[in-house]
Amino acid sequence: MPAETAAPPQLVLVVGAEELLVDRAVARVAAARRALDPDTETRDLSPGNFTPGTFAELVSPSLFGESRVVVVRAAQDLAADDATALIAALGGLADEITLVVVHVGGVKGKALLTAVEKAGAWRIDVAKVTKPAERIAFLREEFKAAKRQITEEAARALLDAVGNDLRELAAAASQLVADTSEDARTPIDETVVAKYYSGRAEVSGFTVADLAVDGRTAQALEQLRWALATGTAPVLITSALAAGVRSVARVASAPRGARPADLARDLGMPPWKIDKVRQQVRGWTPDGISVALLAVAEADAAVKGGGDDSAYALERCVVTVCRARGQGVRG
Repeated sequence: MPAETAAPPQLVLVVGAEELLVDRAVARVAAARRALDPDTETRDLSPGNFTPGTFAELVSPSLFGESRVVVVRAAQDLAADDATALIAALGGLADEITLVVVHVGGVKGKALLTAVEKAGAWRIDVAKVTKPAERIAFLREEFKAAKRQITEEAARALLDAVGNDLRELAAAASQLVADTSEDARTPIDETVVAKYYSGRAEVSGFTVADLAVDGRTAQALEQLRWALATGTAPVLITSALAAGVRSVARVASAPRGARPADLARDLGMPPWKIDKVRQQVRGWTPDGISVALLAVAEADAAVKGGGDDSAYALERCVVTVCRARGQGVRG
């Protein structure tokens, strides 16, 4: 979306499978709409909770003309009737509505993708980050956005310590910027990365997340306390929790009976992870996933400065996620 555009287009198409970058593209569109109207509401729909009736209500003119951003995620997985309802609405969006359609690209759901393009959507392409050099470039941009510098060696060390997941890398960059704010003019080097992350960041956050998504409260809390005691940054734990719950949501909304290889291609996950998440999906409901995502968002805000006790915020989050799996409601 060009900077000179005063308002976001009414119809936006975001194409790509890199989840973090897709989320950021959607967030920029929503922010542009909120700049015009701070009371703008954002509503997310996915194949698991999309119904033609609900969608029609969200994109139709409201009595008081409330501004709204409606995001349809994983549009390639919509049922045929749902896709038809979406296409039928493209030419009649209310003025106060911005519709964002998120599609992974590829041949699945190609008719819907083509229809949205032909309707005049503003298209945002999100490239898949697959190579180490691309992740290094991503890290540089993260630090540049924070008005900081990181050396090539430090960026490689951070990639080795944290892993390939972009959410984890972004969280690590954010944490390093915060932890070294007193010396903002000095580039972050290997010594700084080793001090905060080397050899300890990548396992514990995902260990906590896996146990929480499995509903194993006692073990998740034990690993959480160990992770915090050994110095894992709280923001890395909330990032891992977010990734875990989002993976469950994506696999849960995928067509039943789909082969792991097909899901891996469509969802941008390796086949081994598809098999793992399929085991974790059992016991989760759409309501439970919503509760878990909200809990993670609240914990993330707390550990980034919105609360006084990061450890307490994380423990409360882990307990809520574990209970959400079994009950589908906050408990």
